[in-house]
Amino acid sequence: MNVDGTKFRTIWLSKDGWAVEIIDQTRLPFEFVIVRLETSDHAATAIRDMWVRGAPLIGATAAYGVALAMRDDPSDENLGRAADTLMETRPTAVNLRWAVDVMKALLMPLSPNARAKAAYIRAAEICDEDVAICSSIGDHGMPLIHRAWEACGKPDWVNVLTHCNAGWLATVDWGTALAPIYKAHDAGIPVHVWVDETRPRNQGASLTAWELGKHGVAHTVIVDNVGGHLMQHGLVDLCITGTDRTTAAGDVCNKIGTYLKALAAHDNGVPFYVGLPSPTIDWTIEDGVADVPIEQRDATEVTQMTGRSASGEVVTVDIAPEHSHAANYAFDVTPARLVSGLITERGVSPASKDGLAALYPELAKKV
Repeated sequence: MNVDGTKFRTIWLSKDGWAVEIIDQTRLPFEFVIVRLETSDHAATAIRDMWVRGAPLIGATAAYGVALAMRDDPSDENLGRAADTLMETRPTAVNLRWAVDVMKALLMPLSPNARAKAAYIRAAEICDEDVAICSSIGDHGMPLIHRAWEACGKPDWVNVLTHCNAGWLATVDWGTALAPIYKAHDAGIPVHVWVDETRPRNQGASLTAWELGKHGVAHTVIVDNVGGHLMQHGLVDLCITGTDRTTAAGDVCNKIGTYLKALAAHDNGVPFYVGLPSPTIDWTIEDGVADVPIEQRDATEVTQMTGRSASGEVVTVDIAPEHSHAANYAFDVTPARLVSGLITERGVSPASKDGLAALYPELAKKV
C-alpha cells in the first residue's frame, strides 16, 4: 500500500539483510515511525506492546522473531525459549501459535548450522503468503460491495461499516476486512466507510482512518455506539470486520464491540461479513464463547486517552476518576448464526462447520 506515494509493507528486512523493520503503530496517526528489531525478545516486545497488531501481522512478526533467535543462537534450547516467549505475548490471535508452530516444525529436524538461513526464508514466505491471501480476500469480497451498490440502485455511495482495524496495517499488506474495500475503490466503485473509533485503543480512529485516507478512500469516523442508529436509518449497506480467531464451526472472535455490531446488523437486516485468512481458523475448537481465551489488557487503556493537543504536542490524559476501577476485555465472540458469510482466500463461505470444511478439506481432516 502507499504512504504519501511510497509503497510499504508493515514488516520487512532492513538493508543489512538480517534485522527486521516495522511501523510502530502506537505512534500513528500523529507520527510515522519505523522501528528496527534485532532480537527475538525485541520482536516479542513489539507484539506484546502492540507496536504491531492484527492477527496476520502478529504471526509474521513472530516468524521473524524465531529467525532472529536462530541468528543469535540456533540451539534447541534457544529455539524452545524463543518460541515460548513469543507464544506468551498475546493469547487470543491464533496466527501467533500457527506461525510459531510452523517455524518449530521446520527447524527442529535441521542441524543448528542450517537453522538461521531456513528460518529467514520461511519467515519471508509467510509474509508473501499473507499478501497473496489478503489480495485474494479482496478479490472475493469486492463483488459483495458491488452487488450492494447495484442493489441500492447505484447511488453516489455504497456504505460499508467496519470495526477496529483490519486493513493493511493489521496484515503484511492489503488487509482482511479492508481488502475488498480497497479493491472496490480501485475498481471505481464509490465506496464510503463508516469507521468505528473502537475504544479503548481507538484503532479505528487512529489506524483505519489513517490508512483509508492515505489511499484516498472516503470515510467517516464514528463513535462505537452509532452503528446501530445508522443501520436503523438505512445508512449502512453491509458490514465487514476482521477476525483474530475463528472456530471450526464459524464463531468469530474479534475486537471488543464486534458482537454488538453483529446484533444490530441482524436486527436491521444488514449483511454482516468477516474477512477470514485461513491461518486464523482454529480447527481445534468449535464453541468460541466457551473456548477462546479472551485477553484482558491493562486498565489504563480504558482510563487514559492519547491525542494531539492544540499546540501539536502528543499527550496522554486521564478520563476517569483516579480511584475508579476499569475492566479491559480486548475481544468478544460473535456466534456464527449472526455472520452472513466468511470472506476467505478461496471464496465466500457460510459461517458453519460444513462451510469451512468444504473450502479447506485438507485442514479440517487433520483435526
